[in-house]
Amino acid sequence: MKRLHVHLAVGDLDRSIHFYSTLFAAEPTVRKPDYAKWMLDDPRVNFAISAGNHDSTGIQHLGIQVEDQGELAEVYRRLETADRPVLEEGATTCCYAKSEKSWIADPQGVVWETFLTHGEATVYGDSPGLGALSVDRTDPATSAPAASDPACCGSASH
Repeated sequence: MKRLHVHLAVGDLDRSIHFYSTLFAAEPTVRKPDYAKWMLDDPRVNFAISAGNHDSTGIQHLGIQVEDQGELAEVYRRLETADRPVLEEGATTCCYAKSEKSWIADPQGVVWETFLTHGEATVYGDSPGLGALSVDRTDPATSAPAASDPACCGSASH
């Protein structure tokens, strides 16, 4: 089976290792003074693209999609212990899907969504999602969710 590779530059390796070990419920399989890697079989990847809805190109957000309420509860428990503010969005229509989701930003301000999809939708959606997570990138310890203009997932796709 193939797996998606995502590599992020981080400002504080130790804080990031803590965050990702909490999010993934696993310690790194490789750890060096300037590098850490997790080889995960769970979660699998949902990769989406969209055009014309963003201020810039590149990674808009990352996420973990679960298959049932039990998995969603497990991931939500991880978010609660990740030492970061969580935006609990709940039921929403976003990216042509009906989902239940929450959002969190890592210590660098990279936004993660955790979600369970319940079905399809005929509209892109109006969930505040990514656009509602305001992150102070100069002081990640004090960043907090804040209201913003509604735009499904910051208009990013899942």
